[in-house]
Amino acid sequence: MKRHKIVFLILAGLLSGLATKYITGPSIQSFGTDFTPPEPVASSLRISGFFSDDPAFDQIDYSVKRFLDYNEMAGASVAIAKDGEMVFSKGYGWADKENRIRTEPYHLFRIASVSKLITAAGIMKLVEQGKLNLDDHVFGPDGILNDYPFDAYADKTVEEIKIIHLLNHSGGWTNRWGDPMFIPQVVARGLNKELPVDRKDIIRFMLGKRLHFKPGTRSSYSNLGYAILGEVIEKVSGDDYESFIKTNLLYPLGIFDMRIGGSYLADRAELEVKYYEPSDTYLVKDHSSNEKMVPRCYGGNDIKTLGPAGGWIASSTDLLRFMLAIDGMNIPEDILTKESVEIMTSPEKPYLDPLGWRGVKSHSWYRTGTLAGTSALMVRRDDGFSYVILLNGSTWKGPMLATDIRRMMDRAINRTPDWPRYNLFDLASNWNE
Repeated sequence: MKRHKIVFLILAGLLSGLATKYITGPSIQSFGTDFTPPEPVASSLRISGFFSDDPAFDQIDYSVKRFLDYNEMAGASVAIAKDGEMVFSKGYGWADKENRIRTEPYHLFRIASVSKLITAAGIMKLVEQGKLNLDDHVFGPDGILNDYPFDAYADKTVEEIKIIHLLNHSGGWTNRWGDPMFIPQVVARGLNKELPVDRKDIIRFMLGKRLHFKPGTRSSYSNLGYAILGEVIEKVSGDDYESFIKTNLLYPLGIFDMRIGGSYLADRAELEVKYYEPSDTYLVKDHSSNEKMVPRCYGGNDIKTLGPAGGWIASSTDLLRFMLAIDGMNIPEDILTKESVEIMTSPEKPYLDPLGWRGVKSHSWYRTGTLAGTSALMVRRDDGFSYVILLNGSTWKGPMLATDIRRMMDRAINRTPDWPRYNLFDLASNWNE
């Protein structure tokens, strides 16, 4: 680790990674005295994987590279924190195979259902602001969503659904007939409208069906519930969902690159990776068409409509920073209160899910995310380690893939005996002073 300390001292003032980059163009003189210069465009601190290129991390390098090869995946981005300080960040493989662009920690990936943790944190922020209670009803005359198109429903039991039920997947829906967020053609036919459908259309379609169980009695994983939470955030805050999350959660943490992603290759954001499905995959119907056939990762899934349930894109370093801000630890300071964090990680009853997180056990929490062409895992361990790993590939393993990723990462971390004492977050901050 001594080599890194020397490298940091020499290069700290030379390397890029500034939190603010400026739009360049013709000089002000060429526009005259009335010209107003453009505002700076904020971006997250971007740390190169160069800083974690050390033999001390050979076990992590070996494990991640082997995992990519074995599962035939293109690339991965990894960020690790120890006791609240980021001690490792590195990219592996290809962000874009065709253009030979290697993965860096600052590349953006779809994070799929990890988005639910962001939405849950947004709800808790509204609770802290006194604008919402977890026991507030969602539908019905006294509910938050009490106007068109949410004021007509086939099952009066929906009036019993509370905010807490959507957060812990106990709203009353199952995926018995398919996940409504992934069957746009069915929704369009049911509403007798043309494609594409949006989030409000899907919710209205499902309100025309009966609930599968009484709200609050059990958990059944529901993307729909988190789509509804996005509408709740908009109604209560008076802002659109993405803007509220950015303004109230991300910007205060210095996170500016995270955003809702696009569905097509043409929608690819700056620094976003390309996504790769298994070699034996097949084409599906475009979410906005009944005729066009497309890869599921580029058009088959409606990323923007998934939004609060699965539409965010992020870098591993930004996502690690976000996790450290809702982990209940004192370092760094959390953006949510201790009470909010405890509510999110303490299910009301043993048979109900935690809020936003996929699983909590003692002081070890995790959140997974999977879509065609992307896999994500974030873990807060009970020994001071936290990590994020994002991959721009998927397999046919289903939930078992997340288990394999976690097993690989935990083993690699446990076999790495020597960890640096510097904090990559502090290093990045020093560059801006």
